[in-house]
Amino acid sequence: MSIRWVDESALQAGWLGHASAYIEAMERQLLVEEWLQLTREAMPSAARRKRWSVRFDHCFQRILLDNAVGGRWYDHIARPAYRNASDDLLREAIRLGKAALMGKEDLADLNRKSLEWRGQR
Repeated sequence: MSIRWVDESALQAGWLGHASAYIEAMERQLLVEEWLQLTREAMPSAARRKRWSVRFDHCFQRILLDNAVGGRWYDHIARPAYRNASDDLLREAIRLGKAALMGKEDLADLNRKSLEWRGQR
C-alpha cells in the first residue's frame, strides 16, 4: 500500500477557483437585480414627478441600452439583453439611468438619440 501525498496548494487552487466562480456569479446576480430595480421600479416611479415622456420599463431599458452601446442594443446584444449584456455594458446602462434620476443626464436627449438610431425621429 502506498501513501499518496496531496499537494495542498493544488487543493487551495481548486477551492479558490470554485469560490471565485461563485463570487462572480453573485456579483452578476446583484448587477442584474440593480438593473431590474432601476428600470422596473425606480425610473417608472420617478417618471411622472420628473415629467418624462416615457413611463414603461421596456422604454427605459431601450433608452439606456441603446445609449450604452451607441446604437440599437439588439444589434450588439442577444436577447434577453439583461442576461446577455456584458457586465461593463450593463454597468454603463445603470450609470446612465442613475445619472438621469439625479438630473445629470437628460433622459429626453437619451431617448431622442435612441429613436434616431431606430429611424423614428
